[in-house]
This record gives sequence, C-alpha cells and structure tokens, in this order.
Amino acid sequence: MITIRRSQDRGRVTMGWLDSHHTFSFGNYHDPRHMGFGHLRVINDDVVQPGRGFGTHGHRNMEIVSYPVHGGLEHRDSTGGGGVIRHGQVQVMSAGRGIAHSEMNASATESVRFLQIWLLPEKGGTEPHYEDRHFPLTDGFTLLASPDARDGSLRIGQDTDVYRLMLPSEQPSELKLRHTRAWVQVIHGTLDVNGARLFPGDGASFTDTTALSFTADGDVEALVFDLL
Repeated sequence: MITIRRSQDRGRVTMGWLDSHHTFSFGNYHDPRHMGFGHLRVINDDVVQPGRGFGTHGHRNMEIVSYPVHGGLEHRDSTGGGGVIRHGQVQVMSAGRGIAHSEMNASATESVRFLQIWLLPEKGGTEPHYEDRHFPLTDGFTLLASPDARDGSLRIGQDTDVYRLMLPSEQPSELKLRHTRAWVQVIHGTLDVNGARLFPGDGASFTDTTALSFTADGDVEALVFDLL
C-alpha cells in the first residue's frame, strides 16, 4: 500500500526568521490524520534566516537527525557536542534522559535549509549522545544512520535505517528493505517509487513491501527510511 503526502498539503509555520513545512503534526500544527509513521514522528523542512535559529532548549527520549540542504547549521549541546554542518554532513542527537541544545544559522548573510527528523527511541532514559559525520555526495544509496552503525553510518537508538538517495536522471535503482514498511521524502527532483510519482517536498509511506524501485526524472536527492 502506498500513501502520498503532497508537499502543498503539509502544515506550514512562518515566524519571520523561520519558514517551516511539517510533514507530521508538530508544535502548533496539529492534524490527527498525520501524527507520524511507525517510529518516524517528525520531518520538518526548515529555512532559517541569517543569524537566527532555535535557542537553547531541552529534549528527552527522542532520536533527532539533522540533514542540511544548503547553508551552515551550527549545533551546540550540553554533552559538549557542537560544530557547523553543511550539505553532505549529517548529525544525530540521542536525547535520552535529557539534553539541552541549540541549532542556529551559522551565517550572518545567507539562509540555511535543513530537514529536522525525529524518531521515537527503542528505549527511554539512555545516555545522551551527539555525533556528526560527512558522507561524500556520491550517486546511489548511502546509509546515514542505523541501529548498529554499520557501513560507517551514525548510530541511532531505534531499529530504523536512514538512507540518502542521489539518483541521476532516468537511472533506475532498487533498495531491498530489512523491514516491510518505508517512508520516502523527496528533497530535489521528481522520483517514481513503486509506480508512485513524487515531486520536491513530497513524502510517501509504503507498507507490506520488501523492496522499493526508483526511477529519477531529472537528478534526484531523497531520504529513505526503512522502518520497523
């Protein structure tokens, strides 16, 4: 079964310094039909103006993945983790029993766009943890995060594999899943997935399937979640 979540149907919050599109219910945007998919709870597509951002605030018991699309995202947290990440880099923050952090635009002149992704953890009350890593922008699938940190991926506290897909125009590709459901979130380009056509900002859930087949119409960048 395939269910498409179109870009224009997402929730939107604008605050002057922030323009955010919410795939699932978040903050003041609430839609009981879109509360997440499996352990995937949040996908926010955030554009933050120069010199602005999310000041220090706390989280508990959440796995948070940040994926920059353009610009620089500056992270600081109470574990001592921090730094500026850009496109090609990914950060994972396991909030565990409690962590305080900030996410700011590192530039005084350019906006930053990033995807903020939350996953419910397998266990609560764990030790907080932060890590970031650079992944070369190569064609095909790159495993960004996984429960066992295999193939050089970042470790997350949930049985979910997070892939980046970079696919040139008209080149087909297939991903065999460890589980039987998945979510695909398109960042750039037009992508056909198991017969469903997705455009920039679109997402789609896939259930009762063991593999996903992809074909790009134009160069594509997308995230794929292989979910328990």
